[in-house]
Order: sequence, then C-alpha cells, then structure tokens
Amino acid sequence: MTSDRTEKPADQVLRPDLVAGLTVAAVVLPKAMAYATVAGLPVSVGLYTAFVPMIVYALLGTSRVLSTSSTTTLAILTATELGMAVPDGDPGKLIIATATLTALTGSLLVLASFLRLGFVATLISAPVLTGFKAGIGLVIVLDQVPKLFGVHILKESFFRDAFSLVQHLHESSLITLALGVAALILLLVTERVWPHSPAPLAVVGAGIAASWLGDLSGAGVATVGLIPQSLPSITLPTPGLAITLLPGAIGIALMSFTETIAAGRAFAVPSDPPIRANRELIAIGAANLSGAFFGAMPAGGGTSQTAVVRALGARTQKASLVTAGVSAATMLALAPLLVPLPQAVLAAIVIVYSIGLIQPLEFASIRKVRTMEFRWAVAAFLGVLAFGTLQGIIVAIVLSLLGLSSQSTRPRVHVIGRKRGSDLLRPISPEHPDDETFDGLLIVRPEGRLFFANAQHVGDRVRELVTQNKPSVLMLDLSRVFDIEYSALQMMIDGARRFAKEGTATWLAELNPDVLDYVRRSGFADHVGEDRMFSNAEAGLRRYLNESAPQTADRWVEHHAFQRLGALLQGPMKVCSLRRLRSDAMGQRGDPLIFILFTSRGSKVVNPTPINYVDHSASQTPYSPVPTSDHASVYSVRSSSAPM
Repeated sequence: MTSDRTEKPADQVLRPDLVAGLTVAAVVLPKAMAYATVAGLPVSVGLYTAFVPMIVYALLGTSRVLSTSSTTTLAILTATELGMAVPDGDPGKLIIATATLTALTGSLLVLASFLRLGFVATLISAPVLTGFKAGIGLVIVLDQVPKLFGVHILKESFFRDAFSLVQHLHESSLITLALGVAALILLLVTERVWPHSPAPLAVVGAGIAASWLGDLSGAGVATVGLIPQSLPSITLPTPGLAITLLPGAIGIALMSFTETIAAGRAFAVPSDPPIRANRELIAIGAANLSGAFFGAMPAGGGTSQTAVVRALGARTQKASLVTAGVSAATMLALAPLLVPLPQAVLAAIVIVYSIGLIQPLEFASIRKVRTMEFRWAVAAFLGVLAFGTLQGIIVAIVLSLLGLSSQSTRPRVHVIGRKRGSDLLRPISPEHPDDETFDGLLIVRPEGRLFFANAQHVGDRVRELVTQNKPSVLMLDLSRVFDIEYSALQMMIDGARRFAKEGTATWLAELNPDVLDYVRRSGFADHVGEDRMFSNAEAGLRRYLNESAPQTADRWVEHHAFQRLGALLQGPMKVCSLRRLRSDAMGQRGDPLIFILFTSRGSKVVNPTPINYVDHSASQTPYSPVPTSDHASVYSVRSSSAPM
C-alpha cells in the first residue's frame, strides 16, 4: 500500500519544513545574537552558532524536529568559562578561547559516544535540574539588567553583582532604560498572547528603526556595532588553553547533551524514530566540533525553537537547513542593517526567555510530592547563586548522586498481607486495616537492587521483623528485587542460618532468572530446599496454609499425648514423640488424622504404633485404649476440642 506521505505532491511535503524553517529563523537568530552578548562575544558569533552546528546536527541527529543553536544555559556557562580564561576581555583572545572551548565540548561528547555514556544525561535528577535552571535564570537576568539600565559594573559573583548594580543605578541612561523596558513589555505581552511567535524579530526590527531614526548611538545608547559581512572564517583552537578550559568544557558538554536529549524527547511523536542517546552524543558532539572551526560557541538543542518547529508541522530536519540558510543570508546581506541594534533590546530578549527557566510552580509541585527532593532543588538553586554556574553543575550532580545513594542504601522492606476475601497480596498499611496476616508466617518484600551498600540495612530490618513476629516461617518475596550482589547474598545466607537455629525456616518466592541463578550457584537454594522456593508469594502462602492445619493438630495431639497418654500406658513404657503419618486427612471434620506413636521401654525404642485422631463431638471418652501387644498399644483419640 502506498503511504499518504508518498502520495502528496513534493511541494506539499516540503512546504511545512520551509515555513517552519523561516519562522524558526525569525525566532532563533535574534536570540542567538543576544546569547552571544551574554557570553561577552560579538553578535556575529550567535549567527555562526545557528549556521554550521545546525547543519551538522540536521545530517546526523536522530530527532526529526530538534533545532540546534546556543541556549540560555550554555551562554551563561560559556561566559563564566571565558571570563576565567580571558580576564582582560581581549576580543581576539576571546574568539580563540571560544573556538577551543567549543572544540573541547564537541570532542568530549564524541568521546562519550564511543564510551557509550548516553546514560550521563540522567545524572542530574529532575528536581535538582529544576533548581539548577532557576539559579541559572536568575544569574542571567542579573547579568543583563545593567545593559537594560545602560550601566557598567565589575562582575564578580551573584550577590556582589546585585549589590554593585544597586550602587550604580543613579548612573542609568534614561533613553536606554526606556528603550529596554519598551522592548521588554512588548515581548512579554506578545509571548503571552502568541507563544513562540516571531516577536524577537519584530522587536529587533523596531529597535533598529528607533536607533537609526533617533540616532540613539549618538545619545549614548550602546549598539551592536560593525558585523563582518561574510561567512565565518576558519578559526583554529589553541591547545595551550585546553587544560585551563577542560573542567568548564565537561560541565558545558553535560548540559548541552542534557538539554538536547530533553528537547528531542519532549517533542517526539509516536511516529518518529526513537531518540538514541549515544547517536545524539555523536550528532551534537560533531555539531560543536565542526562549529568550533567556524567561530561558533557551544551549542545544544533549544526547547523553545524546537516547539516552533513542531507546532508548524515540520516533518524533517529540512526545516533546520532552511534556518541555517537564513542565517547565512543574514551574514552575507543583512549584516550592515544590524549595526544600530541597541544592546538594551538584545538584553530584553535574553531576560524574557531566561525568566522561563525560573519555575516557582515546579518547586511547589516538587514540595507537594516529596519534601526531600524539594530541599535538593533549593540547594541546587542556592548552589548556583553562591558558588557560580559551573560550580553549580557540580553541586547539582553531587546532590543528585547523594539523593540516589540515600534512596538505594535504604530501600523499603514491606510486610505483606492478604486482602481479606481475595488472593491479593499487598504491603500492610494503615489504608488497608482489614488485610489479614497468618500465624506463624511472615512475608517480607524488599524493593530494589540488593548490594553491599544496603545489605546491612535490609538485614537489620528483616531481623527486627522476625524478632517482633517470631514466625515459624519467613517467606522472602523477591519479586521487586531485580538484582542481588554477592555481599547481599551472603547476608541473606547468614541470616537464614541464624533464623534456622532459632526455629524459623526461610522460604523464597518469585525470583527472577538472574537472581535465581545467583541463589543456586551460591548454594543458598540447597540450604532452603527447592521445595521451599516458589514461583510467587501466592504459591508459597497456599503451601503454608495447606500444611498449617495438620501441624496445629499435630502439636495439640503431641501436647495431650505426653501429658495423658503416657500415664495410661502400662509398665515402664513412655511416649517419646509423635510423627504425623498423613498430612492430607484434615479436609473434613471427623476425618481421621493418623500419627505414629513412638514408645520405649527404658532407653530402647520399640515398634512404632499407629494411633488415630478423630473428632467426635458426642464422645464422652477422650482416650480409649485398645491393647494389641505386650510392647505397644493402639489408641483411638477422640475429642471435641481438637483444632481443625
């Protein structure tokens, strides 16, 4: 059958990509230029970043709609790293340092792909990432506010910069402030009414017109200035800066990949091919590595521009190629028109799209669900403000790993009960007060991977439960244990041996194939016994219930036999013990339960003799001896009070 897509004319297939590419260019290019100024770089670097990296990702990436250029987060991280590498801000040195930083970022991403480190995107948990991005957003806003007021401050740290800004407010340029506030209001209103619109392009155009008509540069308003009217020239990285820039490049590479994966997956639809993490590492790594030689700053997948691509119905990466073409046309033909663009307008664009990183409702949502994760989010937020953006990444990763460790080292250990009137087994909780447990049986269900870091915690918790309940059988439901490490397995074996000495047998239920293999190879299966290992906890419970009634009768008969049957025996014979002969005869009230009565004369055990236990409620004689030989007797034991 011919698909609908192949039946459409070529122009109808290409039109959505063409429209999306042109529209995204109107959104991306002004923002790319603005993000370049965040990093302290010429606006042309923003155009270069929306050119070569975008083309390379379009050819190699697995997402059909992801749009690649610089982002707010990457811009401020780049600014921090360049500020340390080129403290004097020399333009020529900044360009070389940028090429080196971008090349390092791309190389690290490609290397991570060869090492199959696609999972690193999950090293930062969602709550911690929320706090980190909120901190980044606030740092960027403070970084751009001086441009909005037309003042200059010496940048040091967030809190010092905020204090310095307050001290310099009296130096504000009213014309710059008016222009910046007007652009800010226009962007905020437009984004609220028409999200993901080409508002940045309109604001840039209005700012250029106002600056040109009013000669604002002559009035002291800072403008973009001269932009080379050409495609980017070859820029070679400097190996001498590699060691200095490497720590920052690692953080930038992590954030680039994290944002790329997040944006790609967020806007994928069921009909799209899957987003492959390791392939994305190659794609975004190659995009950065190639872009480094053409003057680009570090790039990654942009969420807002990708949202525009998806909203306009683009189907392929041809939309990105169109956007890259518009970027090239801008460099070749429109560069002179950008000269009078006020810096305050670009600052307004950055502020509007950075505010979106600060999500108070997300903080509230996290706090509503889990207080601990809320604390991590706040700590990550404060870490960025207190220690800086690159150090904030380390804080975020450390917090995420600590959170993971605290959860994995203290897994839940549930006591399992059965929903009354059904076969459903579930954890005992206050929400289900009527769930039933069983005398002599304790079902325990640990959760997660059992390994050296949590073995002691799980073992102590199980020991505590056994001490409290004193069961004759401990059933470990391992249905939620997907892996068990050697240390945890040894803990389990040692615990089972201790419990056995105390009269508690250990049963196992629902082991996955890997865990079952480990248990058998360790010899633990031989200790437990294959007949005490069950496919699921329900099967183990049925086995226990089938055995529990005969065992109860056994204990009742044994108790009374030792106390009273022994007194009825003639001569030196006495009762040594009782052994159950049949365990399946308790189905109906009144059915016989046959035991073997072992008797002895002196220290010698004589021939075993069967006795019948039968419940006859009308019987008046609880014990009726029937002599059969000189050495033993048969007793028909009758009682109305025997447990059934």
